[in-house]
Formats: sequence, C-alpha cells, structure tokens
Amino acid sequence: MPAVLRYVQHRITQHPNTDVTFEAECLKCEWQATPSTDGAAVDVECMGHAGREGHQGFRRICTSFALVERIE
Repeated sequence: MPAVLRYVQHRITQHPNTDVTFEAECLKCEWQATPSTDGAAVDVECMGHAGREGHQGFRRICTSFALVERIE
C-alpha cells in the first residue's frame, strides 16, 4: 500500500504568558549579571563590571519559550 503524505503548515510564536529572559556572564571571571526581562538592565550591569574590573568580554544569553501551532 503506498504511503499518503499530508503537508500541514505551522507557525511558531512566543509562548503566551512567558517573557524573554536576558542573562550575561563574564568570560574572564565567574561574575554573572542578575537575570532580567529587561535586556538593557543586564547590559548596564555588564558595563559596570567592565568599568570596575576591566573585563571586556561577556557571553549574553536570551531565553524565550516558543509555541508551534498548526495553521488550519
């Protein structure tokens, strides 16, 4: 019996009732910014750390939750 294929379109969106969370960590020491839903606040913390310690490299992390739904 031949296979029957059905293609269904989907969309991906930000999961409702969730926020994007921003984080950062110094690449030279163990320092980490306080996670926040405000990316600018995390950047300000990184700049403060850079000013105090002279460290220039940071790993920035942006976490969000997605929802995939069928479009019908």
